[in-house]
Amino acid sequence: MKLKKLFVDAAVQSHPETKRVCQKIGLPAETIDDPVALYRQINLSSDPVRRGKQILYLTKNKGGFLKPCPGTREYTCCDYQILHVASFCYMDCSYCILQSYFHPPLLQYFVNRDDLDSELSEFFQKGEIARVGTGEFTDSLIWEPWTDLTETLVSRFSAQKKAVLELKTKTVNIDRLKGLDHRKKTILSWSLNTPRVIGSEERFTASLEERLQAARKCRQWGYPISFHFDPMVIYKGCEKEYRKVVTMIFDYVQPDDIVWISLGTFRFMPSLKAIVAKRFPSSKIIYGEFITGLDNKMRYFKPLRISLYQKMVDWLRELAPDVTVYFCMEDDEVWKKTMGFVPSHEGGLGKILDESATKVCELER
Repeated sequence: MKLKKLFVDAAVQSHPETKRVCQKIGLPAETIDDPVALYRQINLSSDPVRRGKQILYLTKNKGGFLKPCPGTREYTCCDYQILHVASFCYMDCSYCILQSYFHPPLLQYFVNRDDLDSELSEFFQKGEIARVGTGEFTDSLIWEPWTDLTETLVSRFSAQKKAVLELKTKTVNIDRLKGLDHRKKTILSWSLNTPRVIGSEERFTASLEERLQAARKCRQWGYPISFHFDPMVIYKGCEKEYRKVVTMIFDYVQPDDIVWISLGTFRFMPSLKAIVAKRFPSSKIIYGEFITGLDNKMRYFKPLRISLYQKMVDWLRELAPDVTVYFCMEDDEVWKKTMGFVPSHEGGLGKILDESATKVCELER
C-alpha cells in the first residue's frame, strides 16, 4: 500500500525530524493546526481504514512514550512496557484490532525524538530488568524507509545493561540492522502463522518463508530472535499446518537463538466484527465457535483453545525443550491444563520472561 497524502502538525513543522521524514517520503506536505478536519475526511470515506493507511500525519506524542501493557485482571499479562513511537500500520490484516481501536484509524508518526530520548534516559536510570517493545500500536519495522528510528533505538538500548528492546514485525525490512552494535539488547521478533492464514488474512505482509529467512539473517548478525503465534486461527486442518510451521522454524534458526515464543488464539472486540465483514467479505475468521470472554472480547470456546495449545506446546517442547513458551492473555485454567503450571505460582509471567531475556540477551542481573 502506497502513501497518498502527507500532513504535518503545525506544532512540529520546524522540528528537524519532521524535515528529515518529509524529505525521505517525497510527497508535498500539508500543514494543519487542528487534525479534526482530517479525521472527519477519513471517517466520511467509504473505507476509513483503507483511507487511514494511505495518509501519514506527522505530529507529537503528547501522552508519553513509555506505558505498561494494559492487560486485564482476568488474564495473565506479561508485564511488558510499550514504547509508543507511532500508530497504525500500512499492512492490512483482517483481524487487526487497530481497525477498531483508533478513532479514526490513521498512520501517525511521532517526531518529538528529544522527548523520547529523555523518557528512555529516565527509564534506564531505574536500573531494573525490563522488556520494551514498539510493536503494540504499529508494526516495529514499517517505518524503515522513512526514518532512522530503529538505528537510534538499537543504539540507546545497547548502551545499557538492564533492558531489552523487542522489534515485532510481519515485514522483512531488516537491511539497516546489519552492522549495528546491538550487544544483544535488541530482539528481532516475527509474528508467524500458517501460509493459509497469511495468504487470506494478512494482506501486504511478507510470506512465512520470507519472515523465517529474515530471522535467520538477523541471527547471523548476532541478534536474539523471538516468535509470536498470535492470533492462531482455528479451522479444519489447522493443526497439521501449524505443526509444519513449528517444524519450519528450526530449519532456519536454532533453539538457543530464541528468547521466547508466545501463543495466542484469535480474539476480538465485538465492534471489530462488522468491520471485518465489510472490509474482508470472503474472510471466515469471525464465524468460528466464539463466546464472550471475561474481558468482553470474543474468544474461541475454551476447550478448542486448550486442545490446539496442548498440541503446539508438545511440538515446541519436542524440538526446543528449553525455549520459553508462554500465552498472551490466557487464564489460569488454560495454563494449568496446557503447561502444567500457573505463572503466579512461579513468581509471575513477567519474572519468567525476565529470566529468559537475562539468559539469552545477557542482561546484567
